[in-house]
Amino acid sequence: MENKKKAFVLGMARSGYEAARFLAGKGYDVIINDLNKEQKPEHIKELESLGVKIVLGSHPEDIFDNTFEMLVKNPGIPNTHLYVKKAGEFGIPVINELELGFRYFPEGVRVIGVTGTNGKTTTTTIIYKLLKEASKSTYLMGNIGFPVCSFIPVLKSGDIAVMEVSDHQLCNVAEFKTNISVLTNISEAHLDFHGSYEAYKNTKKRIFNHHTPQDIAVLNHDDSESLEVAKDIKSVKKYFSSRQRIDDGCSIADGAIYYKSERIIDLNDIKLKGRHNYENIMAAITAVKEFDVDNESITRVLKTFGGVEHRLEYVTTINGIEFYNDSKSTNITSTQIALSSFDKPTILLMGGLDRGHSFNELKDYLKNVKLIVAYGETRKRIAEFSQERNIPCKDFETLEEATKAAFDSADYGDVILLSPACASWDQYKNFEIRGDMFKRYVLQLPEQ
Repeated sequence: MENKKKAFVLGMARSGYEAARFLAGKGYDVIINDLNKEQKPEHIKELESLGVKIVLGSHPEDIFDNTFEMLVKNPGIPNTHLYVKKAGEFGIPVINELELGFRYFPEGVRVIGVTGTNGKTTTTTIIYKLLKEASKSTYLMGNIGFPVCSFIPVLKSGDIAVMEVSDHQLCNVAEFKTNISVLTNISEAHLDFHGSYEAYKNTKKRIFNHHTPQDIAVLNHDDSESLEVAKDIKSVKKYFSSRQRIDDGCSIADGAIYYKSERIIDLNDIKLKGRHNYENIMAAITAVKEFDVDNESITRVLKTFGGVEHRLEYVTTINGIEFYNDSKSTNITSTQIALSSFDKPTILLMGGLDRGHSFNELKDYLKNVKLIVAYGETRKRIAEFSQERNIPCKDFETLEEATKAAFDSADYGDVILLSPACASWDQYKNFEIRGDMFKRYVLQLPEQ
């Protein structure tokens, strides 16, 4: 027992649980630690049965020392954490669950990694669906909600791993490498975590780590920040554009999406609407064409795929009022995109964790907004911003109160849009829970 390798897992949730479970199965002596005492009982029971030591509710200094081979950190935990600093002093590698899983990929597994400030979940999902429709052996994993380690038992040579990769995950990768990296776009986000915009951009650039001229970078030709970040990478660059025709890439012309000279699909035939979604689709097409996916498979998916949960998700219509759940919009740019998607009178629900960020960049996107209903930590600052823009605003403590107030203020033909422009962590553990609760609140509203 004394000679067993030791691993420390910091942060439980889905990825920490899978990392601890995986390491225990590889013969490691594992400690998992989380400040939150509330964990799934079935996860605790299973990990304990595997011999994992579980420490919840605090971060005792004496449980982390220089005897560990690695520290596997939840991506959301900053590198300023006590244990991370101690790991640096001891020379212990700090990685995350994505990096851990990648190290055990069988030879011959090909990796598509998708990152970007906005659109990565939708793009990742479309890539996966296009590959599946074309009968490719593929698995969907990563930041999209499916830990990488859970796929190790089933992966084999020739499989395609399609991964959403967040900036938080890219902070603690070392060997991780893709065969195709998709960068959807870059704009200011998560500055409280990274410290500066430059640091954030440099972190995003790590999606191209270890690329050679045999690897592919899929880039947004219309996004100057993406082009700047990728200017000196070694990858072969492939482009997509919603603004100009690209002869050797993917672009829009004559009301249709083209790949090189091939007319793939008319925009009117695509179920998922909006320029930002067309960009996500073009990024996905560019990636899957490297695997010879046929146009028929692409059109079948695009005619039926209606989007991902919590990203401009249609909820219901009550009394002629349409409700949309865009809880995944945790930054200003995402909310800009959401507001650009509607030309009807809109009541905007926004609020959440106060990171001190400005809302001024929304000012040019409010032409259809008749009312802002603010909630959570940022509600007073949002109210001040609304007053400056001469837009009526109501503010409430909770999202439930805000949802009811929005409904009471709406007229037939209006859109009620939850697009918070803030993280969820002041009241909800994640944006998924926030979106689920919003949908519950909406479905409890009375019809007349």
